[in-house]
Amino acid sequence: MSFQIAIDGPSGAGKSTIAKRLANELSFVYVDTGAMYRAMALYFLREQIAPEDEPAISRACEKIDITLKYQDGVQCVLLNGENVNAYIRAENVGILASATSVYPAVRAKLTALQQKLAQTNNVIMDGRDIGTCVLPDAQVKIYLTADVSARAKRRYDELVKKGEAADYAQIEADIKERDYRDMHREIAPLKQAKDAVLVDSSNLDIAQVSAVIREIYEKAAKGQA
Repeated sequence: MSFQIAIDGPSGAGKSTIAKRLANELSFVYVDTGAMYRAMALYFLREQIAPEDEPAISRACEKIDITLKYQDGVQCVLLNGENVNAYIRAENVGILASATSVYPAVRAKLTALQQKLAQTNNVIMDGRDIGTCVLPDAQVKIYLTADVSARAKRRYDELVKKGEAADYAQIEADIKERDYRDMHREIAPLKQAKDAVLVDSSNLDIAQVSAVIREIYEKAAKGQA
């Protein structure tokens, strides 16, 4: 049986960074579910489909194929065969991904693919409903969070480092709005699974958070051996 680590939490808590690091350390497959939702959003954006047009979005899902592939040790997200890593991190794509992830057709499409990956590989998967919906039987579940101000500062610094224009107040407002939407959506809202361990990264660096989660994993793996 494969070993599954589910990391959930709000935007900007460091889920992807931590998951990638741990996957590398443990030789697990890292499944970036957020990138998969962003790839779908990129398709909708390119096709100029409005985020509130659920019928059009549902129809478009039938035309979308998203796969993950490793090239030179880097995970690439392929949208209908095209490597879209360079496009999916844009702020407008992230906002659209959050807005369209509420639709059943979008979630059903990606959940099936994510579950298939987890059946045949030891995986670390991060997102907002991994421990509650996608991998409800995961041996390790983490709810990784941080203060809104800490998350906004990280995103601001990230954009500045890339040389992009950044407005801290707008970033903080966007994060608050995304949190509310993710936590109040009808299907698979963001929440801590009953058996998930809460880890607050507000005052911890990447190495410290990784060490905390690795210790939780090692205890679980020992118990299963």
